[in-house]
Order: sequence, then C-alpha cells, then structure tokens
Amino acid sequence: MPLSEEELRALEQMERALVQEDPKLASTLRGTNLRRAAQRRAILAGICFVIGVGVLMTGAIGRITVVGVLGFVIMLASATVGLAALRGSPSSHSPATHTGHQPGSMLDRFGAPWRRRHDGEV
Repeated sequence: MPLSEEELRALEQMERALVQEDPKLASTLRGTNLRRAAQRRAILAGICFVIGVGVLMTGAIGRITVVGVLGFVIMLASATVGLAALRGSPSSHSPATHTGHQPGSMLDRFGAPWRRRHDGEV
C-alpha cells in the first residue's frame, strides 16, 4: 500500500526538521559525504598508482631492484585501495526503488521498504 499524501507530507516535514537540527547527520543519511570521500580515495589511489608506475620504471631502467619492487608495492596497494573505494561507495550499494532509479532523499529511502512490501518483494 503506497503512502498517503498526509504521510508523505509528515515525512517531508520530518526530513526538513532533521536537516535544520543536524545537517551533518542528514547529509550522512543521504550518503553524499560518504560518496565524496570514496571518490577522493579513488582519485588519490589513481594518482598513487601512476606514481608507482614511475617508481617501478625508474627501478627497471636504473637496474635497482629494490626501487622496482617498491614501485610494484605502491601500485598494488593503490590499486587495492582504489578498487575498495569504488566498490564500497554508497552509490554502488544503494537499493534501487521499484522504478529503477537510485533513491536520492531520505524520503525515498524511508519509502523503499513500503514500496517493496506493496510490490510483494518482502
């Protein structure tokens, strides 16, 4: 059963009140800060990966094994961090609503269980 107009208005009022009282919590519930942090980690990991390639090539050209191995370790670590940031970002784990779009507001997130129950996806 979908939410009535009165219930939707009440949820919107609660969302506005939460944003006014604790904007940091509201932002966290929306996932925007987490998404940005994951993007920053992924970008930083990409930069470190390129630096690792440079260190690896420097070690290979200069025939300095330790420097080459260090470059490989930098590449491996940055690739691991970058992939974890991309896979773990909230945007990739947000549940899709019955219309197929990603929920963007708290109202969408709170309404998703009701829509699933109504659609019989319990």
